[in-house]
Amino acid sequence: MKAWTLAARPKGLPVDTDFALVEQTLPDIAEGQVRVVNRWLSVDPYMRGRMNDTKSYVPPFQLGEPMQGGAIGEVVESKADGIAVGTMVSHMAGWRDEAVLPAQHVQPLPDIKADPQAFLGQFGMPGMTAYYGLLHVAEAKPGDTVFVSAAAGAVGSTVVQIAKAKGMTVIGSAGGAEKVEWVRQLGADAVIDYKSGTPVTEALGQVAPDGIDVYFDNVGGDHLDAALAHANPGARFAICGMIDVYNDAKPTSLKYLARLIGNRVRIQGFIVSDFKDHEGFYRDMAAMLSEGKLKREETVFEGLDKTPEAFLALFSGGNKGKMLVKL
Repeated sequence: MKAWTLAARPKGLPVDTDFALVEQTLPDIAEGQVRVVNRWLSVDPYMRGRMNDTKSYVPPFQLGEPMQGGAIGEVVESKADGIAVGTMVSHMAGWRDEAVLPAQHVQPLPDIKADPQAFLGQFGMPGMTAYYGLLHVAEAKPGDTVFVSAAAGAVGSTVVQIAKAKGMTVIGSAGGAEKVEWVRQLGADAVIDYKSGTPVTEALGQVAPDGIDVYFDNVGGDHLDAALAHANPGARFAICGMIDVYNDAKPTSLKYLARLIGNRVRIQGFIVSDFKDHEGFYRDMAAMLSEGKLKREETVFEGLDKTPEAFLALFSGGNKGKMLVKL
């Protein structure tokens, strides 16, 4: 087995020498275990937090040990009841080419007409994050005006489409003309180009003169400021991520924070593991897919050796849709 390990804890944006590709011998499988050869790997912004030796909602990566992350693989050997050789499964033993895992640590892919890698994106953790964050945390409803940061990313692009499918007005933010056009094609009613030079607060005011009811935050920073500046009474903010500060401890200014008092704005952070009703998610998303209301885009790096490069590209806006590594 070849696996990426954390060789050193990054200071700021990770560099190549923070990672090391190592070879390890996998054990023979025991009763109740399967051997999986990975076909697709996911890299996600939250992994940056696991590179720090700090307490969080997931344990930090250990130096010298294989890193973890979402993966789709094929079972090539099985001593587990109910999991046949050839079954495609999702699991968390990513950043490597194969793994031996207990059966309870793998999930056969649901019977939905979607490509296997979609279960790392729109039908996986990012899609669940979008779905539950928008509909359960922010309690978005038909008629709401929804502002979505990082709207061209894996989570944000799914938020845009779910919101439109559910009868909401959607304003997205993305970086650069190509991504802005793609978010428009997803159905967004307006899109801000945060790289245009116009401050986000000013740009949001131009496209949302009547304010916003929901903010889905993947970024933090000036986007969170802008959302506070234009929040309507009773607005709900679902705080999914703050990629703007993951590699830099610079504070978010929150210069409009006082507006949450008079406008009774509710700001709630969440993580996708807060929600367990995945059957409802698959049912609703499959219906939207069959009705032609869901599109997806992928940015694919080829080969296990490209995994750190794919991960680092997340922080420079190098992905449109889900960032994946194909093995």
